[in-house]
Amino acid sequence: MSKYTREDIFRIVEEEDVAFIRLQFCDLFGVPKNIAIPSSQLEKALSNECMFDGISIDGFTRDDESDMYLYPDLDSFEIYPWRPQAGKVARMFCNVYTSDNKPFSGDPRSILGNVIKRAADMGISFKVNPRLEFFLFDYDDNGNPTATTKERAGYFDVAPLDQGENVRREIILNLEEMGFNISSSHHEIAPAQHEIQFEEEDALRAADMIMTFRMAVKTIAKKHGLYATFMPKPVEGISGSGMHMSFLAENSDGENIFVDKDGQLSETAGSFIAGVLSHARGMTLITNPIVNSYKRLVPGYDAPVNISWSQSSNGRSALIRIPSRKSSATRIEVRNPDATCNPYLAIALILAAGLEGIEKKLTPPAELTENIRSISFDQTSSSNVDVLPMTLGEAITAFKADEFGKEILSESVYRKIIEAKKAEWKEFRTCVTKWELDKYLNNF
Repeated sequence: MSKYTREDIFRIVEEEDVAFIRLQFCDLFGVPKNIAIPSSQLEKALSNECMFDGISIDGFTRDDESDMYLYPDLDSFEIYPWRPQAGKVARMFCNVYTSDNKPFSGDPRSILGNVIKRAADMGISFKVNPRLEFFLFDYDDNGNPTATTKERAGYFDVAPLDQGENVRREIILNLEEMGFNISSSHHEIAPAQHEIQFEEEDALRAADMIMTFRMAVKTIAKKHGLYATFMPKPVEGISGSGMHMSFLAENSDGENIFVDKDGQLSETAGSFIAGVLSHARGMTLITNPIVNSYKRLVPGYDAPVNISWSQSSNGRSALIRIPSRKSSATRIEVRNPDATCNPYLAIALILAAGLEGIEKKLTPPAELTENIRSISFDQTSSSNVDVLPMTLGEAITAFKADEFGKEILSESVYRKIIEAKKAEWKEFRTCVTKWELDKYLNNF
């Protein structure tokens, strides 16, 4: 059932003195884009007549499909609480269509929508519960962001050690005004690192909320004179930032299909886990899409390295963990993604992999029962447990080797991602870093 009708949107815009509406979408790499229209153009927007030039959007088709149209999702209408309250600003997420009124195959939101429809055809609906971590750093005297902080707080510390407490408070209050159901927030392990978690939502709305969350955190942090970054590993020698995502699956009666009648993990859950693990290496280019992502995915820093699963309380070194809550609350947590990913594509691939496991009735590998979070790459490689790619280059190779990605994302999207990431990897490989200068310049 829809939340809003066209009439509701017109009424809210008038009653709330909304002056501008942002028609929001994103490129293939999860970078938010929008066209801002005055409220006088709302009729045109709701009639799906707002057009933009796709040639200008990174990753979109650059030849014969330059004219794109935005089809707003009325239920995504929200007013930005942090914007001026006289002449308010609202937004609606949009799907991208071509000039012949067909969904654009390169639209990340539509790609996720296709996977959700496939699940619905199987009688399954998914909810996603994201936990996003981020750092709050200082600006330098010229107003440029840095990776430095004077704060020295640690896990679960409180003010005055936790100097970001008031920033988190304002972020949460603003997000709750936009319909977020925030479940918790706290200071994370590293200095200036924070986590905010919100309750599970339908998969498409969860992806929309991740996009909104990243914007809200950055905007509100700047108001406090701090720079918020979701960069996975901005500082060496400390834990990085991830985006753990827990998945809950229900049948048409609203029953959790990841748990059996005895309250234990169901065969369906096992098959979902098996499907995700079978494509984990190939999906990493999407869930962990930048060079810096692989500086986080190393042993010893509370991030998964091995492709395994666990129900044990020691299972935090596993890629997939089953949190201790069981029965109707049973969910499957995927621990490797980070918040630099395109949430629509990452969730689409994880769900599609799990659905494939369910369709094929796959059996998961033996459960990991020991804590191997601190062992080295060499020790992991010599065991029977496979590992995630160690670099962006390895992730590109794994993505190309798994045809699954092409099937879910479409060939054009698959090709464009490979082209962009190969260019990024080449640029990094030809870059001379400070580490190399410190290590070699004085010796050779």
